[in-house]
Amino acid sequence: MNTQSLHDLVNAISGPLWEGLIFLLIGTGLFFTLATGFVQFRLFGRSIKEMLGGRKAGDDPHGITPFQAFVTGLASRVGVGNIAGVAIAISLGGPGAVFWMWVTALIGMSSAFAESSLAQLFKIRDHKNGHFRGGPAYYIAQGMGQKWLGMLFALSLIFCFGLVYEAVQANSIVAAAEVAWGWNKHAVGVGLVILTAPIIFGGIRRVAHVAEAMVPIMAVFYLLMALYVMAVNISEVPRVFGLIFST
Repeated sequence: MNTQSLHDLVNAISGPLWEGLIFLLIGTGLFFTLATGFVQFRLFGRSIKEMLGGRKAGDDPHGITPFQAFVTGLASRVGVGNIAGVAIAISLGGPGAVFWMWVTALIGMSSAFAESSLAQLFKIRDHKNGHFRGGPAYYIAQGMGQKWLGMLFALSLIFCFGLVYEAVQANSIVAAAEVAWGWNKHAVGVGLVILTAPIIFGGIRRVAHVAEAMVPIMAVFYLLMALYVMAVNISEVPRVFGLIFST
């Protein structure tokens, strides 16, 4: 099978899946938004307080703190999602795509709240080290009583993040470094492996500690760059917002 045939096969499968998945995700988000009384707005202040409070509490002997969980999740979003993903969405769907990304993000916050609540409800303690383990695979197996489905989800996640998602992240970094500074893409790839391997093989605690130190700095620089771009193009900002809401 050549590259074009593989590309056509993936599109033939992913197209219908994405069309149905979009409606399913938005519908689920609307359901949880109404069922929880707009929890993403009602408890937004408390979520910030809990997250920052977890940072002051120090390390959690049974796992990671709320702040560490927050920055670990944020680390995977600032990159492909915020830069490459948004750029692709705008190039394909126009400025109006930004509006729908805002809407789905607001609605999706209620789904994320439900997922996190289920993860806490059905987490289990690892008796070997006293740490807690949880997540979708656990609440599917225990909450729904479908152990086979939980195992299938876990295997799918391992395949996706082990072989696909991280490859997309690494490719975005390599492509950006090659275009911006002319760096050799193979050298950048090897450098990424050398830098990330000790962190990944150190387990979730080491990942959380590194993310706790780096992600706030990374997020601040990201926001500063965005504000700088807006400032030097301040005359275009009203027109941009107009395009977002009109197209």
